[in-house]
Amino acid sequence: MSAVYEPVSADAHPALTTEGRTLLYELVSTPSVSGAEAEAASRLVEFFEAHDREAFTDAVGNVHAPGDDTALLTSHIDTVPGEIPVEIKDGEAGPELWGRGSVDATGPLAAMAVAAVETGASFVGVVGEETSSRGARHLVETREEPEAVINGEPSGWDGITLGYRGFLAGTYVATSESGHTSRPEPNAIQHAIGWWNRVEAVFDPDEWRPTFEQVTTKPVGFDGGVSVDGLSMEATVDVQLRVPPNLTIDEVRELADAELETGTVNWKEPIPPVMTDPRTPLARAFRVAIRATDGDPRLLRKTGTSDMNLYAADWDCPMVTYGPGDSSLDHAPDEHLPLADFDRAVDVLVSVCESMEVGK
Repeated sequence: MSAVYEPVSADAHPALTTEGRTLLYELVSTPSVSGAEAEAASRLVEFFEAHDREAFTDAVGNVHAPGDDTALLTSHIDTVPGEIPVEIKDGEAGPELWGRGSVDATGPLAAMAVAAVETGASFVGVVGEETSSRGARHLVETREEPEAVINGEPSGWDGITLGYRGFLAGTYVATSESGHTSRPEPNAIQHAIGWWNRVEAVFDPDEWRPTFEQVTTKPVGFDGGVSVDGLSMEATVDVQLRVPPNLTIDEVRELADAELETGTVNWKEPIPPVMTDPRTPLARAFRVAIRATDGDPRLLRKTGTSDMNLYAADWDCPMVTYGPGDSSLDHAPDEHLPLADFDRAVDVLVSVCESMEVGK
């Protein structure tokens, strides 16, 4: 490495024995909830500049450190809300960093920044993944396609994520005339409940099939009652559907729309599902690197959604998602990351980049 990064934080701990661990600690200590990523982005820029790498933020706040596009290392800067005291605790396998984002996805983000500096790979830290994926959407619209993409999300240091379900969100809206509650005609609230019950019935879970292969339906918000002027009854329901790769967003949307008897649904910009090939040179490089680090590679399919879905929709190149951390701790009140797993993930990323001859 060409320079020593000077920590911005004055805090110190005996477990912060490497530059990478220190960067991780500082980023987790910097609040970066979606929409407020600027300070964390600035720390990333400082880190790259300390290593004589060009770094800048774009119009939406993404951090770019251009390099060798044989591999683009990219993860998201933002976290979900929730204050977890940042501290290093003794765990069964050594010190653990506790704090919001340590797993999702500041751990993968910091590991990728360190690996990018060590190998010369291109790096982008994107914003807004936890909300609208505005950073990833801007990236595919404004950047040329790299030769390969390594997307940063927690898979465990020995796991490789190849697939994610898609995401479809919408808001159902209905109105009805106000009237006495003794009247038999259904009101707007009943219409909303009825539509959603029918949608859930269409996608009724099959206990014999993996969740990844099914549509998951989830209401996430409800509002209803008499209008301000007292002349009508109103109801809105915010809903989310996760779409497996064996279906398209349009197919799922059409099935949900077919259950409408009254009211309308305003669908938001969707995120398509993705399933990548485990036989690409990139995926093989990860399996080799994990074995070389004394791990047993695991190939994963996630029931959620990530920015890789958007990259795969616009870029026709090999890609996987990888990063340290137990994804069951995503958004959890006990989110924490073993620092030894972080170190192993950095080693794996460096090994993968070197095997792909990044920087050569």
